[in-house]
Amino acid sequence: MSLEHQGVLRDAFAEVSRFRTELYACLTSRGDALFELCDALLCTDGPVRTLVDLALAPEHRRGHGALYGGLNQGRIDVARLRRALVSVPLPRAADGRIVLASDVSPWLRPDASTCADRAFCHTFGRGEGKHQLVPGWPYSIVAALEIGRTSWTAVLDAVRLRPGADVAAVTTDQIREVVERLVAAGQWKPGDPDVLVVLDAGYDAPRIAHLLTGLPVEILGRLRSDRVMGRPTPPLRHDRIGRPPKHGEEFVFGDPSTWGTGQAATVTDTRLYGKATAQAWDRLHPRLTRRAAWLDHEGPLPIIEGTVIRLVVEKLPSGGVTRPVRLWWSGTAATEADVDRCWQSFLRRFDIEHTFRLFKQTLGWTRPRLRSSEAADRWTWLVIAAYTQIRLARPLADDLRRPWEKPAEPNRLMPAPVRRGFRNLRTKTGSPAGAPKPSRPGPGRPPGSKNRHPATRHEVGRVLATGEAYSRPAHHKVGTKPRRTG
Repeated sequence: MSLEHQGVLRDAFAEVSRFRTELYACLTSRGDALFELCDALLCTDGPVRTLVDLALAPEHRRGHGALYGGLNQGRIDVARLRRALVSVPLPRAADGRIVLASDVSPWLRPDASTCADRAFCHTFGRGEGKHQLVPGWPYSIVAALEIGRTSWTAVLDAVRLRPGADVAAVTTDQIREVVERLVAAGQWKPGDPDVLVVLDAGYDAPRIAHLLTGLPVEILGRLRSDRVMGRPTPPLRHDRIGRPPKHGEEFVFGDPSTWGTGQAATVTDTRLYGKATAQAWDRLHPRLTRRAAWLDHEGPLPIIEGTVIRLVVEKLPSGGVTRPVRLWWSGTAATEADVDRCWQSFLRRFDIEHTFRLFKQTLGWTRPRLRSSEAADRWTWLVIAAYTQIRLARPLADDLRRPWEKPAEPNRLMPAPVRRGFRNLRTKTGSPAGAPKPSRPGPGRPPGSKNRHPATRHEVGRVLATGEAYSRPAHHKVGTKPRRTG
């Protein structure tokens, strides 16, 4: 083993130990129970099926009552934990740029009528047009992306969306706070490339770019195929009578005759998609109207100019029909290097889907049947803290593969195999949690007695256009007589 490799392992071990110490300091109430629950999540072999099974892990020295007590009555200093997440080493692009991705992942609770703060979550089915709205807790998650084909991301923040929340406004505030924490932690310094934020088609990228004006960020988002953009405002003509035009000629995505000559064009040979052709048009802006999000905007509506990139690939890995992808970048005067960087960064955005799948299928993020939304938030932060420790321990992990699994390439282990060997690392880092104190369980409810305090039932959160909460009319409620109309 070379001296350089030994230094890498030493630094990785120090980062894991430092983060575990900081995590324990963030657990301000019932910290021992919460920390051991996180360790049990890390060291349990195989996927997490039920929450109570974690109490049987050797790392969890307390009973199942302490497990649920920590989630229901514990407290986490979320602000300090967020600062700890941005203080660890973060992945960067080839030019040293930090690339962030934001997306919403639901924790579906369709039958949990006693759970408060549920909202309708948009889910995708396996068939054509199988989009459904299912009650649950949607979480907006921001993660830093790596370069190349990988399943790793660095999760930096998570916010539960309340019923009727404006996703664009919540995402804007979330990205602003993440960038400010990155600057405060020294991850971004003046002179560094701007942070690139990659969004999918469900976000209003021009609006988010306008709201984040003044921050060192660039916004890259996908647009619908039926959008119409406006070109720059033409110069003022003195021989023309009437109000000066505000928008230039139309740029219709579905009409090639309106495109004209592009700003830059690139052709790249890829292994998965074959030949990828990207073409960019500079200084295009959406035509805003005073409705929806811009209804209460003071003053004239802004002109938000950017670059539209049209990406066409030769084939898809699944063998499906290829369709053009249209991206909007908040920068202007794009070069060929900017065009390549944008569409390749957008393809890396889908790495966050691998993180969601790991959270749900391996770490059991959505497995617990918790009643309180605050307990769901604590469990979410414990899952993020556990995943961060797995990511930091990646250089220290050995390839503990199953007999039927293929050997992994050096430094190419996936998150699940790294978690498989975390129990060996935990014995070296130690645990700051104190030993449990012996106690006797309470008597509980006497057998045969009825529950005299049933849980409150909550309707799924719905908000009217006026911003007021929806309430069912009295004549629609169960147990009331219908109103007579004559």
